Amino acid sequence: MRKLVLFMHVSLDGYALDSNGGLDWIPYNEELENYAEEVVAEVDSPVYGRTTYQMMESYWPSVLDDPNASRHAMEHAKWLQDVKKIVISGTMDKAKWNNTLLVKDKVAEEIKALKEQPGKNLVIFGSSGAANTLFELSLIDEYLLTICPVILGSGKSIFGGGVEKIRLKLLSSRTLKSGIIATRYEMEKISFEK
Repeated sequence: MRKLVLFMHVSLDGYALDSNGGLDWIPYNEELENYAEEVVAEVDSPVYGRTTYQMMESYWPSVLDDPNASRHAMEHAKWLQDVKKIVISGTMDKAKWNNTLLVKDKVAEEIKALKEQPGKNLVIFGSSGAANTLFELSLIDEYLLTICPVILGSGKSIFGGGVEKIRLKLLSSRTLKSGIIATRYEMEKISFEK
């Protein structure tokens, strides 16, 4: 059975987006690119929420025609063009990007069915809203969190929705030269407020 894994950059105080919805606080460099490539190697299908999907759809296909694109960008664009993509959205009518499955209703049932198919893991890239929904449905098996050396003070947390207590088991961690701590956790126990 495949796992559903969340891959998210977070600040030291637990925010996935700053108060303006931005990500410019992430110290993105070649080392983080290489780590992201390791994550992509584990993936059969990326999972996105509507906002992230539309952002990806508007950017990555154009990279294929960009003669100045880096090796990393070109390889990622080619992978995204062909891989089966999953977008979770209750407001989209259809997904236009090549090889995309739109999950509009019965999210839990659809994701459980996808997890039961053979292959590599499903990975939620960013998409804090969809991640929160899947978290509340207890569908996320592992958390790949890159903890960035920054305190934002406010922003959007990936763990909203009345969560009282979350117990995670650390599977691995390593520190990148930029100060980012790349961690992998699995869920142990979760309690929601009634």
